[in-house]
Formats: sequence, structure tokens, C-alpha cells
Amino acid sequence: MRLLHGGSALQPINPDNYQQQLEEKLDRLKTEFSGLPIPEIAVHTSEPLHFRMRAEFRIWHENGCAHYAMNKPGEKRPYIIEDFPIGAELINQLMPKLLDVIDASEILSRRLFSAEFLTTLSGEALITLIYHKPLEQEWEQAARTLQQQLGTPIIGRSRKQKVVLDKDFVIEQIQVAGKDYYYQQVETGFTQPNARVNQKMLSWAVKHSAQCQGDLLELYCGNGNFTCALAQNFDRVLATEISKISVRSAEYNFASNNIDNVTIVRMSSEEFTEALNGVRPFRRLKEIDLTSYNFSTIFVDPPRAGLDDATVDLVKQFDNILYVSCNPETLKNNLRSICETHTIKHFAIFDQFPYTHHLESGVLLRKKL
Repeated sequence: MRLLHGGSALQPINPDNYQQQLEEKLDRLKTEFSGLPIPEIAVHTSEPLHFRMRAEFRIWHENGCAHYAMNKPGEKRPYIIEDFPIGAELINQLMPKLLDVIDASEILSRRLFSAEFLTTLSGEALITLIYHKPLEQEWEQAARTLQQQLGTPIIGRSRKQKVVLDKDFVIEQIQVAGKDYYYQQVETGFTQPNARVNQKMLSWAVKHSAQCQGDLLELYCGNGNFTCALAQNFDRVLATEISKISVRSAEYNFASNNIDNVTIVRMSSEEFTEALNGVRPFRRLKEIDLTSYNFSTIFVDPPRAGLDDATVDLVKQFDNILYVSCNPETLKNNLRSICETHTIKHFAIFDQFPYTHHLESGVLLRKKL
């Protein structure tokens, strides 16, 4: 059995080896963090199959037929993807149906370069077809027929062109601590690829912030994935995000979930750190009185590069730190500094990307007395 994972590599998998591969990652992490005062690590597993809610494939045309494919680094000829066992069941249902229609339509198949799938636990799906040609009216007519046949919204993309036939987002429904949350997930926006592990991450964050009280500052809030669930534990939340697409989705999600104690501002973490430290004013904060907030807690979920030095200094000013990381190496480097002022109270891992070396971590730290 072979799979496509994260658009980066073909790898053989065996679900019978799931627990072994997770234990190997856990052992590596324990070795990496051996110099830090880490408490017992809580382990949150993934489903061994059908856990990935989004996928991107190259379309390879050969002998009059289209195939899902990808390239190994350094190799020109792609590998044909016969099945996709890590993909959501809905992705696997749509994949052959899409190819059948593409093979039957010269308009849809001509210069089709790749296909992207975005699905949800709640049963919604979105397919994006990417071309090396302008998309004209005849393509739109064929794509509307495809949309009707599959019962799935279709988006067409080519250079400097985006054709949305119906909508460019799905609505995910996730239950956290007995409460349902609804999230708009836009086609080009970042979303957590493993929805069930994301559900566990949200539950972990809500549980371990329950006693923090006061106000929350969240950096890198994305589409409000964590913000929506965490807001119930705080009086007020101030969240930052640099992506316009994510900010719009976050605002949509706050409204959809009837959350009225969150203010979001489009700023990078570096800019906000300067603002909070009084280095320079920002027009985007002119309606926000930072001094009115009683921040007790900061939540960060940075990109793989981790926190820059200035942001590390910022988080060390808070009583409570919730840190979710997608890169153990940068997390370790950040914790070396943060542990000068804070104690690690809880450490968890979340197997967001089974059968790869990637591992998501969650850390709760409290300021030393």
C-alpha cells in the first residue's frame, strides 16, 4: 500500500504498525527534550487510516486517461496514486468519480495540472481544479455539469484567475467538551489537516486553560480554530493574525458561534510585540485600549520557525502560557528560554501526521513564584 502525504513524499504504510511509529516518535522527542524539566507526556493518538481531511494531487495524463500522481524529489516521472488510505473516506469516494468525468470531457481534462480536495467531518467537500490555460465559458459550463454530477462545489484556477461556481469554503462542525463549534474553512486558508486530532487539541487547550481566568492574548489565531473554544474560559480575548483570508474567516466563525468577547486585529506577532511594549504605535490598534486588558494568559501556535526572540520575551511576561507547536526542535529552543521564568505544568503530544517524522506538541507553563 502506498500513500501521498502532505504533498511531499510517497511512503509505504501499514496501519498495523501505527502504534510502533508513534512510540518511535515519542522516544525521539523524549531524547530531544532530555535536558528540560518535562513532566510525564500525555499522548493523543490519531486514527490509523482516513485521517487527512485535505489533499493535493498532480494530474498525470497518459494514454488518454488522467491519473492522480506525484513526484519524488529529483525524479521527473511521477508515481501514479492508486489509492489514498490516509485520506478522508469522502476524499476516497470522490477521487475515482472525478477522474471518470475528467476522462469523459476534453474540456475539463485539457491542460488540467492538479486537483485539490477539502473535506470535513460534517460531510462537506470542495474540489479545486488547477489549469495551465485560461478558463473560459465552455469550461464553466462543463464544470457546472461536473459539480452537479458529484454534488460537490467546484472551483477552477489558472494563472491570475479564480472561478467559483458556488462557494469557496466548507463548514466544519467539531464538538469540544460537549459543545458544537462551526468553522468556515476557506479553500486557500490554513486549516488543521487531521480534524479528529484537532478536536483533541481543542479539548486539551480548553481543559488546561479552565482555571486561568482574566483576559487572553492569542497570537497566530488563524481562522479562530482555538479562539472559538478558548473564549469561554476568559473575560475577553484579543487575537492577532496576519492573513486577510484567515481574519475574515475568524470573524465569520466568531459570529457563527455567538462569541462576542473576542477582538481580532490583523498584525504579525512581531508588530504586536512592538505595540504592547510601546515601541511604536499602529493605526490598526487605534480603536483598542491595550491598557484596559487584564491579560493573565497567552496562547501561541506559531509556524514551524517557532517564536522569534522578541516574542519569547513577550510571552515570558504572562502568568500562563499555552504553547502549541508543530516543530519540536523550535519548541525546545523556545522552552530553554521560557523555562528561566516558567515551569512546565503539562506536556502533550498529538499525532497530527501519522507515518511521518512530524509531531504536534502542546505545553502549559506557569510563571515561577
